[in-house]
Amino acid sequence: MSSKNPTASYFDVNFKFKPSFQQHRNFIFFSFLFPLPSHSCCWISLCFNSLESFPPTIDFVLLFPLFSTALVNFSLILSLHQTTPPRFFRKDPSTIQSIILLHDKTPFAKNSLRRSIIVNETDLPLKRVQQPVFQSPEAITRVISVDELVSGLFLGRNFSNEVQSSLLTWNEMKRIVNYSKGLPNALEAVREARIAWENLMDVVVKKQQIEANESSVDHKGKQCPHFLSKMDDANFGEKGYKLRIPCGLIQGSAITIIGIPDGLSGSFRIDLTGESVPDESDPPIVLHYNVRLEGDKVTDDPVIVQNTWTAAHDWGEEERCPSSTAGNNKKVDDLNQCSEKVGKIENRRPATNESSGISLWSSRVENRTRSSPYFPFKLGYLSVMTLRVGEEGFHMTVDGKHITSFAYREGLEPWLVNEVRIFGDMNLTSVLASGLPTSEDLEHINDLDALRVVPLEPHHPLDLFIGVFSTANNFKRRMAVRRTWMQYPAVKSATVAVRFFVGLHKNQIVNEELWSEMKTYGDIQLMPFVDYYGLITWKTVAICIFGTEAVSANYVMKTDDDAFVRVDEVLATISKENVRKGLLYGLINYDAQPHRNEDSKWYISPEEYPERTYPPWAHGPGYAVSNDIAKAVYTKHKEGTLRMIKLEDVAMGIWISEMKKEGLKVKYMNEKRVYNEGCNDGFVVAHYQSPREMLCLWQKLKDEGVAKCCN
Repeated sequence: MSSKNPTASYFDVNFKFKPSFQQHRNFIFFSFLFPLPSHSCCWISLCFNSLESFPPTIDFVLLFPLFSTALVNFSLILSLHQTTPPRFFRKDPSTIQSIILLHDKTPFAKNSLRRSIIVNETDLPLKRVQQPVFQSPEAITRVISVDELVSGLFLGRNFSNEVQSSLLTWNEMKRIVNYSKGLPNALEAVREARIAWENLMDVVVKKQQIEANESSVDHKGKQCPHFLSKMDDANFGEKGYKLRIPCGLIQGSAITIIGIPDGLSGSFRIDLTGESVPDESDPPIVLHYNVRLEGDKVTDDPVIVQNTWTAAHDWGEEERCPSSTAGNNKKVDDLNQCSEKVGKIENRRPATNESSGISLWSSRVENRTRSSPYFPFKLGYLSVMTLRVGEEGFHMTVDGKHITSFAYREGLEPWLVNEVRIFGDMNLTSVLASGLPTSEDLEHINDLDALRVVPLEPHHPLDLFIGVFSTANNFKRRMAVRRTWMQYPAVKSATVAVRFFVGLHKNQIVNEELWSEMKTYGDIQLMPFVDYYGLITWKTVAICIFGTEAVSANYVMKTDDDAFVRVDEVLATISKENVRKGLLYGLINYDAQPHRNEDSKWYISPEEYPERTYPPWAHGPGYAVSNDIAKAVYTKHKEGTLRMIKLEDVAMGIWISEMKKEGLKVKYMNEKRVYNEGCNDGFVVAHYQSPREMLCLWQKLKDEGVAKCCN
């Protein structure tokens, strides 16, 4: 939009600030609040003191039709302005000299306001906060500080000892907001966690009041079902259909839709939507699956379009099947983004009975040798569609054939999904959801006492502490770990301790189930942020804190909830080397380079890590460090000097490399029996194991005394 000279109907607020301020990737974190009358418009200009190749002023117009007051978040404004080159803000944000806010006076405003807005540099790391409530349009303009952003998370509460034991690293993680740079969704995850925590605490207090007033507590039924189905439902209508997914999706979950494309075009769409964000009317779309039988503006041929949508970033980049760009068929979980069959000419020859030569094809086929492009959906024909949740993305099969795959996008992960929406020309027969996350009924667990961990006194000495990454709705994975390698004698005797590090969920039902699980088993450490994948480095810090401050472990290990760890073998190997300081044990990668392809799950930009190669690091499914390294991580965390990137295992390698430059003598112990891509016989750590496979591996170890894979 071109720059204009506003008329006298506007009032302006002109302010300047120091050039040193918080920035994250292509966003500048600058936020302020001001009262804004309903149905109004504000004009924002960025004035630059260094032109380079950009205009001296860039303008924005924002509409606020719903609220009587508004939060203007400058980081969000910049992200919405598509024509502003992101590299400019990465390169030199100090060239923003001033910001001019021009506000349109409306009949609802009693008078015009003219205020100076002062920015406090210490309060800048902020992305999005909950919509505030002002008493009147004359409310005082103020800056939202970091302390206010996290205040609800760290209020003192009167918890029982069993709950306090699950929050031993909670308050130590208050500093994580200072490490938002380089981590996607960081501040948003803290803001969302504050809302989730406050809602959870309200439920906890109400339950405590009920239990205090009743002699017998009426326990709720299972809130997270394993299976949902709707068949020939009366709600299958012209306005579409919605199936609620109470506790999100996990790897292995599947949505099966059976129906017939019909109507005028036979085109339809399937949306997997997430939880609505406060102050936003529409929820994010984690997957938009659009089948266009009559083509669209790009092509006249049938096409499948996959995409995502959020209020902050609008629609993402389309992924089309068949692709309109040659050679654009990337892999997701080793499957093609678009099956090579789709859109290709099928030369189908009729099958015949060898004895009689009679065609087995239907006599309705007019031309048995006619060639036609293959497309999985046809107008008037029944289709069985199954959308499966994989490790890296969603995979769609139609009538038993793999058709498309779609990689998860940043901040849009399967655990967020809470509804399946189906719209368009589709005559639905049934919708089924299977493999959903569910917790076990306590009344049906016979070995409950054996599954509970041994309580530990503060600074309890350990040979090894193992921290396990887990997301809130992965109930079955945690149960599989409890029933398998957490039953090693070293764990049961408390010479080794294991804890799950779990962030909060945006879904209140999941958080209630997690709270109950936490109190039952005593092996969960809650994290004060929502569990986005890009924030796992924060969990690494928490594991180091627990292993050195809550307990006193000689070695601190990190693993995942889908990894089988032979605890006895890890202890024996490390003890044999007898290295008590400067140790990194695991499958060491000595010559890895940063992924610069933006489509990669492990993409790291040159701004985040400019070097050409990483220092030595150990693969994430299972590595251990000595106590001194873990303690140094905690110390640097307190000092605010840790270098954060979203790849936690690489981050640990970078931190150790920096300690090495400071004089630490480092010993890299390469353990080739850590298998980060599956299982091999003789493993010490086997990754990507399902709960069923974990139980099988444990049974083989007990029966045969050797590490043999089950698949």
